[in-house]
Amino acid sequence: MARYLDVHPVNPQKRTIDQVVALIRDGGLIAYPTDSCYALGCALGNKEGLDRIRQIRHLDDKHHFTLMCRDFAQLGQFAQVDNAVFRAVKAATPGSYTFILPATREVPRRLLHPKKKTVGARIPQHPVALAILAELGEPLLSSTLLLPDQAEPLVQGWEIKELLDHQVDAVLDSGDCGTEPTTVVDFSDGEPEIVRVGAGDPARFA
Repeated sequence: MARYLDVHPVNPQKRTIDQVVALIRDGGLIAYPTDSCYALGCALGNKEGLDRIRQIRHLDDKHHFTLMCRDFAQLGQFAQVDNAVFRAVKAATPGSYTFILPATREVPRRLLHPKKKTVGARIPQHPVALAILAELGEPLLSSTLLLPDQAEPLVQGWEIKELLDHQVDAVLDSGDCGTEPTTVVDFSDGEPEIVRVGAGDPARFA
């Protein structure tokens, strides 16, 4: 049964964040709010957590998982960013964008796109997500909480608890969060390609 944790949306309680991070480090899978709807998240090296996300969302091996990063410096440890891409990505972060980028050697092989050797990366704006990342000290392996039989991502903590009670270890509820997935921009070939139009304005990459 998943733990249900009320978290303040602006000033997340340190004690609660510490509990969540301890759970993540112990191999847990969480459902947490971001500035663009809820996401599933686990530790970077958590193979079982990765498999559980695949199972919940019915994902194949070509799905780009996202590294939720605390800041641009952390993103740069896990994704290769040349000067032109750096300027474009830096101007759009933090925000509701996910960038597909060539991965560095810091990224576990099982997270990479099998052919392109790329990974998704993003820097959120939500205080709860940022508090978790600050305490964790590494990116959170994440995926939008979009269930295979639903057209829209889940945005209500109580509903997630009801639907995934035995599939995740904790649900964090901080009230309203984003209701639309991120805009996905693929920079794997150096030039921006809009893969999905979402919460972030795609015009700056058109």
